[in-house]
Amino acid sequence: MTAEPNLDFALDTYECVVLYPGTAGRALPAETIQRLQAEHAEHMQALQRRGIILVAGAVDGNEAREPDPPLGFGLARTGSVDDVRSVMDADPAVQAGLYRVDVMTFLCPAGSLEFPLAKTES
Repeated sequence: MTAEPNLDFALDTYECVVLYPGTAGRALPAETIQRLQAEHAEHMQALQRRGIILVAGAVDGNEAREPDPPLGFGLARTGSVDDVRSVMDADPAVQAGLYRVDVMTFLCPAGSLEFPLAKTES
């Protein structure tokens, strides 16, 4: 990663998860796609319950971004792109090739984001 910019305010660091269509998606039967989408949703909800994923959802209106439109987006805050990539690689839909995942660092002004549905430490 490149160095953080020299700013006069603090930055919060997150891991940004972006889902794209996988190479196997077009060849999978419709019932397999539906099953994998349900398993993907369960996987993401489990990651949110564990406090790994703070927020995630689908991207709509991406038809104009052919041939590789983003399908989903999420944010995590573990301190490790590799750790988030590892839990995303365990997603059944990623393993089956329905989706492929990219994880990168996201920086924003400190305190500018809140996640009321995310697990909070007590």
